[in-house]
This record gives sequence, C-alpha cells and structure tokens, in this order.
Amino acid sequence: MPEFLQNFDINQYMPAAIAWATNILLAAIILIVGFWISGRAYKAVFAIGKKYERLDDTLFRFFGSIARYVILAFVFIAVLNRFGVETTSIVALIGAAGLAIGLALQGAMSNLAAGVMLMIFRPYKVDEFIEAAGQFGKVTEIDLFTTVMQTFDNQRIIIPNSQIWGQQITNHSFHEIRGVDLTFGVAYNEDIDKTRSVINNVLAAHPHILKDPAPFVEVSELNNSSVDFIVRPFCKGEHYFDIRYSLPELMKKALDEAKIEIPFPHRKVILVKEE
Repeated sequence: MPEFLQNFDINQYMPAAIAWATNILLAAIILIVGFWISGRAYKAVFAIGKKYERLDDTLFRFFGSIARYVILAFVFIAVLNRFGVETTSIVALIGAAGLAIGLALQGAMSNLAAGVMLMIFRPYKVDEFIEAAGQFGKVTEIDLFTTVMQTFDNQRIIIPNSQIWGQQITNHSFHEIRGVDLTFGVAYNEDIDKTRSVINNVLAAHPHILKDPAPFVEVSELNNSSVDFIVRPFCKGEHYFDIRYSLPELMKKALDEAKIEIPFPHRKVILVKEE
C-alpha cells in the first residue's frame, strides 16, 4: 500500500465532506424550490391582468417578470450564503449597480414609468383614434416605453410614452356616438328659417347621421359678412370622418340649389370726394 494512503485518515475529512455534501444538497433544494416559487409568482401576477378585463396583460407580464427575478436574486444569494460566501458586499454591489444603471437610463425610466401609468389608467387602447403629443392617428401598439400610431396617410409614428403622459390626450373613439361640429355661413339677406330647413333636409338624407339624438342646427354668430349656423349631427364613431368630409360638399350643393347665397369675406369701402 502506498505510504500516503497509509497516512490517510478518513475520519479526519469526514465532517468536512458531510458539511459540503449537506450544503450542496440544501443548495439544490433551495434552487428547485426557488425556481418553483418564482414561476408561481409570475403566473399569479399575470393572472391578475387576465382576471380583470380593464387591466393590461403587458403590464402584468412585466410585473410578473420583476417578481420572478427578484425571487431568483434572493435564491442565488441564499445559495451563495450556504457555501460561506459573504453576501453583504454582493447585495451592496447589486444596489450600487442598479443605481448607476438607473441614472444612466433616466430617459428610458421616465418612459417606463409613463408606460406603467398608461397601462393602469388606460386613457386609450389599440385600434382607437387619439390625438396626443401633437400627433393624430390610430393606435396600433402600446408597450411599456412607446406608443405606435398609424396616420391617415399611412405613416408609422413611434412616440415615447413620457411625451404622452402628463399632457392632454384626446380619445376620439372612447364614446360610441359622436357629434360632428361644422359651421356654415349664409348672407344676411337670406331667410333663416328657409336656410335651417335646407340644412335639416341634407342631414335627414345622410345615411350615417342618427335621428336620435337629433342634429343640432342653430344660428351661432352674426359675423362680419355672414350669418353663421352651427351644425352638429350625431353619428357612430366609425362614421365620424365620412360625415366630417362629405357634409360640406353636400351642404354647398343644397344651398346653391335653393338659391341661398354663401358669402365670402369682403369689405365695403366708401369713397367720399372732397369739394
């Protein structure tokens, strides 16, 4: 038998071996249980978004990922602690790194915070027409950092969420029924009742204008060169732009047919000859 085996005392190393085996076993158990808990936490948080229709799935998928990774971070710290690694300095290092990353990504974090608020309060949803950050179009995507819109001339506009949140947002699709505000002017010498009758006939003939609520037609202003009628028909949201851009032409043709003058801005100048 070799000399080093003769001097080897298994009892001397047995406690250390048992301790290492125990730590490895406990570390494996901690990892298995930790991964299971983190997975359950992700599914539990995500299920909240599924339970309530008003809550956004993307937001709770993000929250679920945060919960999972936070749990896994504590799991790995616990594993390192089983092997005698000083974890206090590691925690401090992670905190310092997180602070440095947060300072470096201030703009991204502001977009993230705005995205979270947009997904919680949901002032608009995908496929709705909105006006925000000086842009108007249909919302095609909403994520935690940006909102993507499609304009009427088929442009794709990507707006950082921080530019939307905290400013005025006009949601043109929120209500099922909308009013379309238009103004038409006629000459002062035209009959008001006749003009109102022509306008009402045009509105009644339009297939997309609702009878209830009834259209609003009244004189709104006595302008410099015209009597202005405010005309507000009501329609379903999907027909808003059809009425907005078809009604002026129909109204012009009807007023012309009825021999009602539509004046253009002009100024009367009187010249006085001095003797």
